[in-house]
Amino acid sequence: MNKGPAPARWKTSTRTAGNGNCVEVGISPGLVGIRDTKNPDGGTLVVDQHAFAAFVASVKCAN
Repeated sequence: MNKGPAPARWKTSTRTAGNGNCVEVGISPGLVGIRDTKNPDGGTLVVDQHAFAAFVASVKCAN
């Protein structure tokens, strides 16, 4: 986990079931931050924007 650069805006997943078990993503130039909605101060996983796009595409193909 990395505190990483703080994105200007965090977005909660549209698949949130209302029970708080979700993640948020935030975009910074070239990077994507991923954190736990219930614990936003608990750390941020920071990945390259291209790697995150590949991950999302892979998940969409699996459905």
